[in-house]
Amino acid sequence: MNKAVRFGKNTLADKLFLLGETLLLLVSSFAASYLYSLYQPVDQEMAAINAVLFTGCVMLCALSVGLYDQKLREDTGGVLKRVVITLLLSGILLELVIFSIVPSLHLGLSYSLIAAFLSMLTLTSFRMLFHYHDVTKISRRKVLILGSGERASIIERRMRRNVDKRNFEVHGFVFIDGDQLGHIPESKTIHFDYKTDLYEYAVENDIEQLVIACDERRNMLPVEHLFKCKTRGVDVIEILDFIEQETGQIAVNLIYPSWVIYSNGFEMNHRFKTSLDHRLNALLAIVVLCLLWPLMLITALAIYLDDGRRTGTSVFYKQIRIGIDGKPFPILKFRSMRPDAEKNGAKWASVNDDRVTKIGGFIRKYRIDELPQLFNIIMGDMGFVGPRPERPEFVEKLVKEIPYYNQRHNVKPGLTGWAQLKYPYGSTTEDAQEKLKFDLYYIKHRTLLLDLVILIRTVEIVLFGKGR
Repeated sequence: MNKAVRFGKNTLADKLFLLGETLLLLVSSFAASYLYSLYQPVDQEMAAINAVLFTGCVMLCALSVGLYDQKLREDTGGVLKRVVITLLLSGILLELVIFSIVPSLHLGLSYSLIAAFLSMLTLTSFRMLFHYHDVTKISRRKVLILGSGERASIIERRMRRNVDKRNFEVHGFVFIDGDQLGHIPESKTIHFDYKTDLYEYAVENDIEQLVIACDERRNMLPVEHLFKCKTRGVDVIEILDFIEQETGQIAVNLIYPSWVIYSNGFEMNHRFKTSLDHRLNALLAIVVLCLLWPLMLITALAIYLDDGRRTGTSVFYKQIRIGIDGKPFPILKFRSMRPDAEKNGAKWASVNDDRVTKIGGFIRKYRIDELPQLFNIIMGDMGFVGPRPERPEFVEKLVKEIPYYNQRHNVKPGLTGWAQLKYPYGSTTEDAQEKLKFDLYYIKHRTLLLDLVILIRTVEIVLFGKGR
């Protein structure tokens, strides 16, 4: 299997981290059961069941608030805040859902509080210790970049931070004939006769992966040496696949048609994606609608009192967007802007946009304005997960300016998506191109598991106000 396809692959450090957190949660739960048993008898079998339930719920909620995001950058206070929110969510999940369905499993509220307190102390301490000592070093592979020109500089620019290089360590950039000079600092550029000595150099320096990133490939690479490296256990990978593997995006500016055609991914079971997929999305949308209708009613009332009553404008806003196969459809949202917001024509929304109302700013930040799109999902125009649908005025412009932009219309648009998790809100052509890199990655690797991960991680966007 192509390494780039292995979404969520774990290094040794990742496995140790997950194992450590699992053990700490189990220990915290058993310790809570023991303390609880000092004044209330506890059956050992029940204690074990509660430990498994507690650990599973906490880890699921930790995923939803971004604690398992490999590129999470938080200080001790930020980690503690996310751990506390994780434990609150897991408490709600346990007490209001699981124990309500099977009350016989419930040990008691005191047990849950003790387990949560012990977990808060142990998880925060463990995470700080793990990251302080940078345990990821034990599993970083040594990478040699074959190229030091314009293409290779993409790796240097996009992966400067340590958090971007959790899985690898760049040994250096090899100058290849035909490379454009000046893109990689001389201190990081390696000069040797790669045409005759590449294999020996890779062996002597314990290189584990070679990345083909030269500007000119035709008759420039020592194919025999690359073949020898590959047969002796040194991984050889294209820069496109390397960037996709390490960043969760596809470098649009490096794509060539044959790569798209012959690359793994981009397949779709048509029947599944048209029949079963729509039914699952519609069913889930109906369930969510039944749960969130009070919030939607309060939102509609707030918009009406804010300016709807005064202006006589609807609390809803319909707008034409481009869906699957480039077909337009009317999207439904809560109105978050003034009635005259587009008197001068279509315009990108921006941060601190003065067209946004007071209520609009709040509902956009926490994505509440998107909730009416549940009806679009039920109608089949959208799914829960997919590229966000864009307006036809902007699509016409972006298709001309950004290569492969039209390919995002090969799947249904979604209420949330991979790009929304990985890239902050943007309002320029450059932002659209950056988001396209993540959208294409999603289209290439979409599965039910990836959809589920995106849905769970969307909770983080809502809780921490990472919307617009």
